[in-house]
Amino acid sequence: MILYILKRLLLMIPTLIGILFFTFLIIQFVPGGPVEQLVNKLSGLNAITESSSASNLYRGSNGLSEEHIQQLNKFYGFDKPFFDRFLIMMSNYTVFDLGMSYFHNQSVGELILSKLPVSITLGLWSFIIVYAVSIPLGIKKAINDGSNFDIVSTTIVLIGYSIPGFVLGIGLIVLLGGGSFFDIFPTRGLISDNWSDLTFFGKITDYLWHITLPIICLVIGSFAVMTMLTKNSFIDEINKLYVVTARAKGLSENRILYSHVFKNAIIPILTGFPAQFVSAFFTGSILIETIFSLDGIGLLSYEAIIQRDYPVVMGTLFIFTLIGLLTKLFTDIMYVYVDPRIKFSSPDAQRNA
Repeated sequence: MILYILKRLLLMIPTLIGILFFTFLIIQFVPGGPVEQLVNKLSGLNAITESSSASNLYRGSNGLSEEHIQQLNKFYGFDKPFFDRFLIMMSNYTVFDLGMSYFHNQSVGELILSKLPVSITLGLWSFIIVYAVSIPLGIKKAINDGSNFDIVSTTIVLIGYSIPGFVLGIGLIVLLGGGSFFDIFPTRGLISDNWSDLTFFGKITDYLWHITLPIICLVIGSFAVMTMLTKNSFIDEINKLYVVTARAKGLSENRILYSHVFKNAIIPILTGFPAQFVSAFFTGSILIETIFSLDGIGLLSYEAIIQRDYPVVMGTLFIFTLIGLLTKLFTDIMYVYVDPRIKFSSPDAQRNA
């Protein structure tokens, strides 16, 4: 096990470097970089008027001398060769120095930390709710396969899956957020302006009241996949011969289900754990953050791509990729404790042992 973990950790290094290298390479060819955007602002060429057309907005470095352009390239570090800039970036990443944002006048690490409360709130609550609801529901559906409960619950979760989160968010704002009908839930931020003046229980209530609509939008489409995966996994195990044997021995259904079936059926569910974890925290919430005015990491990453804020793009990618690789390793290690039949060593190594 220790040898396997060391191999996986060592394998993460070239994987991480490869992902960062190709991303760094691609963004070199993306037009409208930070220098060009700053030149346009300084030259006043990005101002949109009724008489101007889109084709006339971009004029490169017109209006500034070549010397000023070179100074801007040096300021952003673009005066160095491609590989030198990449090596400098990677050496800084080894000590988790993610660099400075081009447009926020703040370090990337501080930017990410400032956005974490929103991302942790959305990710953690949606992750917990999806697993807490989908797994028991999937087990219940597997036990009652083909019943009215199974048919009705399947219809409901599939309808929720078919509704895009941002469409549901707009609908909830119109219906419950003071849009056209009821003004029940707030639709901006995580807390109210007077949050510091509230009592302890008042703060908790205010916080939960603010996150209700965003969390509904995030989780409503995630129930179907996890519920059906749980149901199919348990049905597959329930139909196996060892369950028939256990019933023949007189074991109760609950003991068969939770002592024998559960530990075998849960393995496919654990397979999706890393993707669900990373997705809940860092992806899929950009539109939700925008609709409900929540300034999180998803919105930060999107704005960084639009603004060509390369340090933020690469810094967030580095953090996302590192977390994804580590959670995948964590899941593989969990397999051993869930199912002792899984061995990470090769057959030859097992025979020699």
